[in-house]
Amino acid sequence: MAAPEGSNSILPRDTGAAPLDVVIGVMAFLAALALGASLIAERTALGWRAGLSDRLTVQILPPAHGAPARELDGEVDAALSVLRATPGIAHAAPLTQEQTLSLVQPWLGADVLVAELPLPRLIDATIAPGAQVDLPSLSAQLKQAAPDSLLDDHARWISRLKNLADAITWSAYGILLLIAIATAAAVSFATRAGLEAHHEMVELLHRMGAHSNFIARAFERHYFRAALGAAAVGAVLAAILFLAAGGLEFAGIEAVPFLPPLALKLKEVPWLLAVPAVAGLIALVTARLSVLAALRRIY
Repeated sequence: MAAPEGSNSILPRDTGAAPLDVVIGVMAFLAALALGASLIAERTALGWRAGLSDRLTVQILPPAHGAPARELDGEVDAALSVLRATPGIAHAAPLTQEQTLSLVQPWLGADVLVAELPLPRLIDATIAPGAQVDLPSLSAQLKQAAPDSLLDDHARWISRLKNLADAITWSAYGILLLIAIATAAAVSFATRAGLEAHHEMVELLHRMGAHSNFIARAFERHYFRAALGAAAVGAVLAAILFLAAGGLEFAGIEAVPFLPPLALKLKEVPWLLAVPAVAGLIALVTARLSVLAALRRIY
């Protein structure tokens, strides 16, 4: 039997379809949140790695002998001389006391006693683009010129940031997979319930010579549109939430130190459109397979 033009509307809108719409909308909302979190994590980790990959930090620890302030100043000058004479080092400059204090304030606070702590002196160095610096040799030269110096190339932090971003990304993918399975299960249950509710219509179509593919096509289009609309609402709500998070600072809410801003950029928001598209595809495939399986058992 050939499918008429209106075959996608032979199933009326069920009065009990609202619970399925709510379930799919909530699933889509959670999926969009997970996808957005993975985008934020990846972008933030890339930014942090890019900021650290061409930077070196030299710490000059407070000496345990002599006059600490004078010894620190002498070792800082000696370390600066070594850095500036090293091929491949484009820039080297010490951090001021205020800059050093600002680095520890998120952990220790802005108390007056913090300024009295024997904090190390820090030197920030930048490697020229494409340059190769012999770090073991540089570390040995720094130790010889400034015995209390420590060279940090941030390799450990870069590795940790990559591992953290990978863990967040794969966790988000795992959540998306679980949401997809739950969505498929909900659509499968709803499809079988709809098939049972419209069994008289299905039986009539079958007696009239309609093939199983024709009947399945009616159900799959029905649930595809329902899932697409409900998932679109959930994805839009998640997009609004991410965009609103970017305006918290304008509302006087300060960001948590050392945490990335929990907001998507405008160019990242279109990625959330994949959520309703995938949800609709899952509903379409699940409904078709469920109907065909049920019809094979019945007829």
